[in-house]
Amino acid sequence: MEKRQSERRPERQAERTPEQLADRLPGEQHAQKYARIERERRFLMPGPPASAPVTATRLIRDRYLNDTRLRLRRVERPDADAPELKLTQKIPAGQPGAVQGLITNTYLSQSEYDLLASLPAAVLSKTRLSLPPLGVDVFDGPLEGLVLAEAEFGNDQEAIAFPFPPACVAEVTNDVRFTGGRLVRATRRELGAWLDEYGIRLSP
Repeated sequence: MEKRQSERRPERQAERTPEQLADRLPGEQHAQKYARIERERRFLMPGPPASAPVTATRLIRDRYLNDTRLRLRRVERPDADAPELKLTQKIPAGQPGAVQGLITNTYLSQSEYDLLASLPAAVLSKTRLSLPPLGVDVFDGPLEGLVLAEAEFGNDQEAIAFPFPPACVAEVTNDVRFTGGRLVRATRRELGAWLDEYGIRLSP
C-alpha cells in the first residue's frame, strides 16, 4: 500500500514561543503564562502493532466538556496505585503543520475530578501503547478499529525531521477529523468513510 506522506509533511516554520503563537490565535492575545506549545504529528496504522516492544500501557478515558475547550482525562496504569487525573485546555493553532496550538494541564484530586465529571460531556476511551518514539492509541467503543500513532516534539526542527514510521499507512497531522475533539463526536459511519479515504476498511 502506497504511503501518503509527502503532501502532509509539516512546513518549515520559525521557532515560536507561546506568546508569539497566542498573538496569532483570535481572542488569545493575552499572555499564556502557563501554556506550552503542543507539537505533534499523527499517523494512521492499519491495526494494532503486532510484535513491537511495548514499554508501557495506559488506559485513557477522556471527557470533552460540552461547549468548552476543556478535556477531563483519567489515566490508569497497571503499575500505579491510583489513576492520574487532569484537566486540559487546548487552543488550536488553526493552521497546517505539527504545531497543534497551546495546551495547559492542571492535575486534579479525586474529588475535583468527580465534580468536573458531573458536567455534560462527550466521552472517548482508548488504550495507549508506548513504542518510543511513538505513542499508539487503540480506540474502543464506537471508534473500535481506529489506531493512531503520535509523536511529540520539543521544537519545530525535530518535528520536520521526523521520518515517516514504516508501520503506518498515512499521515493525518493536517486532517482535523483525526483530532480527539472531532473523533469524540464522530459516528461509526463517519469514521468508516474517513478511513476508507486512506485505504483502511472498518469492520461493521
